[in-house]
Amino acid sequence: MKAYVYEHGQLKLKDVDVQTLGKEDVLVSLKVAGLNRRDIAIPNRLGDEQPAIVLGSDGAGVIEQIGKNVDQVEIGDEVIINPALGWDENSDAPPEGFEILGVPDNGTIAEKIVITQSQVEKKPEHLTWQEAGVLALASLTGFRAMFTKGQLQKGETVFIPGASSGVATYMIQFAKAVGARVIVSSRSEEKRRQALDIGADIAIDTAANWQEELKDETIDLVIESVGRATFNRSLNILKRGGKIVVFGATTEDTVEFNLREFFYGQYQLFGSTMGSREELQSLLKFMEEHKIHPIVGHTFSLDDIEEAVEYLKENKQFGKIAIEI
Repeated sequence: MKAYVYEHGQLKLKDVDVQTLGKEDVLVSLKVAGLNRRDIAIPNRLGDEQPAIVLGSDGAGVIEQIGKNVDQVEIGDEVIINPALGWDENSDAPPEGFEILGVPDNGTIAEKIVITQSQVEKKPEHLTWQEAGVLALASLTGFRAMFTKGQLQKGETVFIPGASSGVATYMIQFAKAVGARVIVSSRSEEKRRQALDIGADIAIDTAANWQEELKDETIDLVIESVGRATFNRSLNILKRGGKIVVFGATTEDTVEFNLREFFYGQYQLFGSTMGSREELQSLLKFMEEHKIHPIVGHTFSLDDIEEAVEYLKENKQFGKIAIEI
């Protein structure tokens, strides 16, 4: 089968063998995969001696073959891939052994994937293949950060730095679905406009003075993924006693902040990453109930995967990037 792999220091499209099915496994013929920043960061984590590994965490397709002990799905079922490996029930933190699909296991940017039956969920009927194929990684990350950790409620205000990321486009819609107020930031005027189009109440320039721009707002929750570049700025506009949830650090990982001001302000700081199968199932019900659609900013064919990678590296996208298999 054709697949996008990292092999001996190089990213490339090549033919690889389809894995053999185990008793609990299913073979999914993939229709669409999602390209994530994780995919372009993986080469920095692996050495030049790495044998071929298929990249990709998101995908959707049709079950083509099943192992002899499979009883949760059937051949012909339309499914999405759950990339959170080894995390079934909701918990304060992932269990030991938790991994994200794409490393160390073969991922989704391929014509087919073999995966255990517990790692697939029925495709929501209201979603297209492109929408379903980019769904799980970003939406589950945002859902856990916003609701499990952030406990966002109707009538509260959430601030999300970085309006154009896949996770942010989900969270804007999630927050509006529960009746919350949403404020975002972006350096791009076009992306600020797009954020407003999908439900954000206010979109400010990242370069602006946030405290001045938001002096009349009460920020109950901040969801941070930028890191050092915005962490203290986010903390400065959060109400006393408010929550800040961090699920990523696209700039530098190390942050310095005034500890005395933090504990005097009674702020609450939470870390979050991905989510459990239980949360994913709740998320899918939530999206179906509110008819929420992933924002697919651009679609590429598998043969044009290198162009898609460059597009992502240049931060051109608003929302998710879909790869048609």
